[in-house]
Amino acid sequence: MLWIRMELPCWCLLLLSCLQSLSAHNDFFTSIGQMTDLLYTEKDLVTSLKDYIKAEESKLEQVKRWADKLDSLTATATQDPEGFLGHPVNAFKLMKRLNTEWGNLESLVLSDTTDGFISNLTIQRQHFPTDEDQTGAAKALLRLQDTYRLDANTISTGNLPGVKHKSHMTVEDCYELGKIAYSEVDYYHTELWMAQALKQLDDGEESTLDKVTVLDYLSYAIYQQGEIERALEYTKRLLELDPEHQRAKGNLKYFEFQLEKQKKAADAETEKQKEQGTTNTTEKKKVKKRSPKTFSLIPERKKYEMLCRGEGIRMTPRRQSRLFCRYYDSNRNPKYVLGPVKQQDEWDRPYIVRYLDIISDAEMERIKQLAKPRLRRATVHDPQTGKLTTAQYRVSKSAWLTGYDDPMIDTINQRIEDLTGLEMDTAEELQIANYGVGGQYEPHFDFGRKDEPDAFKELGTGNRIATWLFYGVHTSNICLFFFCAFQGTAVFWYNLFASGEGDYSTRHAACPVLVGNKWVSNKWIHERGQEWRRPCGLSEAE
Repeated sequence: MLWIRMELPCWCLLLLSCLQSLSAHNDFFTSIGQMTDLLYTEKDLVTSLKDYIKAEESKLEQVKRWADKLDSLTATATQDPEGFLGHPVNAFKLMKRLNTEWGNLESLVLSDTTDGFISNLTIQRQHFPTDEDQTGAAKALLRLQDTYRLDANTISTGNLPGVKHKSHMTVEDCYELGKIAYSEVDYYHTELWMAQALKQLDDGEESTLDKVTVLDYLSYAIYQQGEIERALEYTKRLLELDPEHQRAKGNLKYFEFQLEKQKKAADAETEKQKEQGTTNTTEKKKVKKRSPKTFSLIPERKKYEMLCRGEGIRMTPRRQSRLFCRYYDSNRNPKYVLGPVKQQDEWDRPYIVRYLDIISDAEMERIKQLAKPRLRRATVHDPQTGKLTTAQYRVSKSAWLTGYDDPMIDTINQRIEDLTGLEMDTAEELQIANYGVGGQYEPHFDFGRKDEPDAFKELGTGNRIATWLFYGVHTSNICLFFFCAFQGTAVFWYNLFASGEGDYSTRHAACPVLVGNKWVSNKWIHERGQEWRRPCGLSEAE
């Protein structure tokens, strides 16, 4: 099932309870649900910091009052020292001030009001995000930028469609993003974000960063992409700001040498062609020409990104005419004879059905409450080792729930069994997943392929015959196959043909979350126990 507080078309005093919740967590960037705890941690630290500031201000106010009083007193006393001290009370008070009161002032100034704040910060810091979290969140922004074709300025100004809490990126934020890309040898994104940092500096934004530092990264990133002429332009601009920049001076000479070398090579090639009386114009045209067949072979990654942008395959009117909606009583199941559910055909190949209004808001919220403290980094099966491992192509956290956690889970499992007609005793536990910053699950199969014979061996229940997936989105935000999710619905499909062979048309994905907090729940149903419920077919594709 899936819940989103913000949505986007097509698939961001010491509390012991908070610390206990955070202590078991890592990889914060992989779960927006658990990142919310960090907001309360930061709020607590701000409160602690304000208490420290008040204490410091109170201390300084006492010192200021003391200084003002003595300033006036000493100004009067030093005009006639002997006459002033001729008064026995003044002489006594001078002795008292220097012997006692200045000592008290020293103690006041030396008193440490930072203890409460520092101890709080030290304890909380144990549960802060790590460098891995910061890098993971940065990579997520870059992933969103590529998938949804967003320019750096759109992200920096916070102009994302559907946002409720708009947030701007500072020069330092853009620079940090560019630096992380640079450390990953990703010069394409280094250029985009260093250029954005430079733009904001040129527009007059105040920053502790200077243009020289940004230009240094920018020119090098552009050079690494083979654009020496542009790299030279930025290097010259850098030297205008800092004529003594040693690296830039060296780069200037090198870039000029490379450009001259390229020019000589181009001139020599032109001269050679003139001598031969021919040009390579025709050859160039031939190289650029692509056959329709080659053009149509779009890589899966590109298809995935197109689908996420809503540019996926559209069903023809003829195919659409074969899809129907109906009130479904699951073969006259007593629970649904008088109150049938709404079912509609979603796709024909593979055959996928959607159930509408199949889960309530209260059930969704309860499941989320149960799952949140149990969330751990989602894993995938390693085809080489057959073991579970984390992967960059699945950015989320998941938890598993049973009837022992809450009787409501048994109710939901029974609902799935009643509507699918399949045995749930051999199915996997109900999995709840919460996606993180730019959370995604790239194209994959739910079933074990022939090259993964041990994928579910430890379960002893056979392959995953079918998948049931609950949604709770307000509008489309997850895309499976060629369609998107809607609130309070569920989809169901068979991963295997009746023969037991895998249906390779069931490859699907979860698009990166651009805006919102996405929760999804699924039930993987296995082969064992289905022998009389879904008899084996006689042909491979039956």
